[in-house]
Amino acid sequence: MPDVTKRDFLKVSGSLIGGIAAGTTVTAAERTDRFIVSTGGKADLSDLTVVHEMPGIDYAVVRGDESAVKRSVKSYEADVQIELDSPDVNSEAPTLDADEYEGQPGDIYQWDKADLDVPKAHETTEGEGTRVAVIDSGVLETHPDLSGPLNLGLSRNFTDDGGDHNPVGGDDHGTHVAGIVAADNGGGLGVNGTAPKTDLVDCRVFSGDGASFADILAAVVYSANIDADVANLSLGAYPVPRQAQGQFYGKVLNSAMTYANKEGTLLVIAAGNDSADLQHDKNFISLPNEGAQAVSVASTGPIGYGLSFDLGDVNSPAESPAVYTNYGTNAVTLAAPGGDFDASLSDPVGGVPAYAYDLVFNTVFSYEDVDGDGESEQVPGYGWKAGTSMAAPNVAGAAALVKSANPDYNANQVEAALKRAAEVPDDYGKEYYGAGYLNVVDAL
Repeated sequence: MPDVTKRDFLKVSGSLIGGIAAGTTVTAAERTDRFIVSTGGKADLSDLTVVHEMPGIDYAVVRGDESAVKRSVKSYEADVQIELDSPDVNSEAPTLDADEYEGQPGDIYQWDKADLDVPKAHETTEGEGTRVAVIDSGVLETHPDLSGPLNLGLSRNFTDDGGDHNPVGGDDHGTHVAGIVAADNGGGLGVNGTAPKTDLVDCRVFSGDGASFADILAAVVYSANIDADVANLSLGAYPVPRQAQGQFYGKVLNSAMTYANKEGTLLVIAAGNDSADLQHDKNFISLPNEGAQAVSVASTGPIGYGLSFDLGDVNSPAESPAVYTNYGTNAVTLAAPGGDFDASLSDPVGGVPAYAYDLVFNTVFSYEDVDGDGESEQVPGYGWKAGTSMAAPNVAGAAALVKSANPDYNANQVEAALKRAAEVPDDYGKEYYGAGYLNVVDAL
């Protein structure tokens, strides 16, 4: 994985926003065609093209010449285009086509659901009556494990690439995240999500490798306005300076996040994969997980699970901190399974490198020439990924279960229930866990 230092990051096009997915590093560039503008005071947007109105907060996203923007509004900053680089551990992890996969509900590969005792939680609720938005790279609607939970009427593409909500190119990150939340085992032969009966809404903010900060903001506000109980953001920015332009971006982000929380939408956000001590990083912050009202999720995972397929017989337990996870007592709300890896465990087990079984297994897709006509298409499948990107949706699904069991709870009460039930493992420091390791059953 490329090494991008803080100094290198800040030199990239003067940009102050970057991205993380599953262990990514960052490149970014300011856009010259789109701007985030304050709509308070005497703002007049008549000479501009409004891309996102963002009703509920005093900001909008516009397209136009900067000179027109300057005449029309008092306060603005350029939108930022984010580019993501995938980590080696995920790009090298194997995938299985749906027709090759002989899984069953409660599959042995899903150590994350087993460790959280999700089957027991499902004796109380499977997420009925709730709604979860996944703000990510798109969710493949033809995947047999996701076609049931996915709400096509509410799913949206927030980019300007002209497509629909489905993924563009080969980025199956959002499909994997969505499966962790809500996969419904495809009629009995697939994988399980934590809340398979939630109403799943896909908010696509990535177009291929790139995403826009403004599109992410718009998706957060949209999630609140469609009454989502939870919004999962397995993305983020680090390092962001606490001063300069970062103040504007932080202000608009906090405005969107505070609005979402007030409307009852719990924001569950990946803490990041930089192995960074966010608690003691005085000059930089990580966003949006350190923004207002965020449930910031660190990642854990076993080492050696594939050697025995027994969580009681591993080199490191499932609740041990992942090697890549960001941490910091006040910067992390909860820890949850997101996968870990030890590259030395490379010998195959059942045709799969042993290290891969320590990643999180769920829904993905691949590109294949199915008809033999030279044209590739997206083929639903299953595969392994690791990251705080995978830990966050385990918490998002748990939040949906808590809301389903307690329909009168607001966002803060759902968060409080999750935090009360969590415990910090004795063998590890609190800085990796915040309130503790996710306990779905006790949270109910």
